[in-house]
Amino acid sequence: MKTNKFLIVVFSLFTAAAFGQTNGDSVTVESIDADMQMHTCKQSKRQESVLEIFKKMGAADDDFVIEKKGRADNVDLTVKGRTEEKIIVGAHYDKVTEGCGAIDNWSGIVILANLYHAVKAKNPEKTFIFAAFDKEEEGLVGSGAMARKIPKEEKPQYCSMVNIDSFGFTYPQVLSNASTKKMTAFARELAAEVKMPFSEVSLDGSADADSTSFVRIKIPAITFHGLTDKWPEYLHSSKDKIQNVQMQSVLVGFRFTSLFLERIDAKACDAFR
Repeated sequence: MKTNKFLIVVFSLFTAAAFGQTNGDSVTVESIDADMQMHTCKQSKRQESVLEIFKKMGAADDDFVIEKKGRADNVDLTVKGRTEEKIIVGAHYDKVTEGCGAIDNWSGIVILANLYHAVKAKNPEKTFIFAAFDKEEEGLVGSGAMARKIPKEEKPQYCSMVNIDSFGFTYPQVLSNASTKKMTAFARELAAEVKMPFSEVSLDGSADADSTSFVRIKIPAITFHGLTDKWPEYLHSSKDKIQNVQMQSVLVGFRFTSLFLERIDAKACDAFR
């Protein structure tokens, strides 16, 4: 895919001053490219690649919890905060039969792993659960299993859920049919603050995302993606390969989501209910 000049302009706005010195300043287009190269086209090897990229980001063997949920094997890592209030950050790692799943959704796994590294380097207020979901493509199986496991009495401790699904074309946008209104409104405000164009679109009936599993149980949630209206030409097809990923899109996705997490970590747990 040819370089998107507009994306480069957007990226240039995301300076260290806007994002803060602890928001992953060492993450570059080159490092994102290297992380994207860790993907595999074989579904049977995807979980292994997930473990490898998180280990690259500093995870130890005993940091991983592999939750076997029937047909789905989620990979979870927790970064303890100063409180027991929780923020879930997720991305699915499975793929459909066609293509290599680079856009959908190794790009999301790359962002997720870099977010894990950035949050772990801080001392967050809330406890962060990073979840690599399995079987999203078969009907949100992994995320649905995780959501159903949360005891009713513990739900007030789950402040929000942030999902990353399919970057590679443009700046972060919100999938509104899989996102709650207050989370979407806050994303809009933050985008205006950093002078990033903001867009939200509903693909109800044609696309869904793992955040929906948490919306269904009344946990505030949002899905960020980096697609354009050309996405049907690439996703779930032989065109979903690394050669068609705009690395700047993945990098901007990481930087914006990193700032978003920093801000919601500082807010009251019920801020988005």
